[in-house]
Amino acid sequence: MRVKEEVRGYILKHCLFSTDPSALDDSVSLMETGVIDSTGVLELIFFLEERYGIAVEDEEMVPENLDSVRSIVSFVTRKRA
Repeated sequence: MRVKEEVRGYILKHCLFSTDPSALDDSVSLMETGVIDSTGVLELIFFLEERYGIAVEDEEMVPENLDSVRSIVSFVTRKRA
């Protein structure tokens, strides 16, 4: 649960410039809705690598892993296992 809250908090603060948790649904596509762009994806990856001590490989930089809070949390959980 902590990963989810940290990821949501990061996206809210750095992409939506908000502190309102209701501004971001866990399943919404961050790219399709314009919440995050290509530069934002790179910043998100840097955050994930630094915060969780994981390495995001080039082939892992796909929407299935990074396009929603839910997919990001699943990805981080798999990488940390």
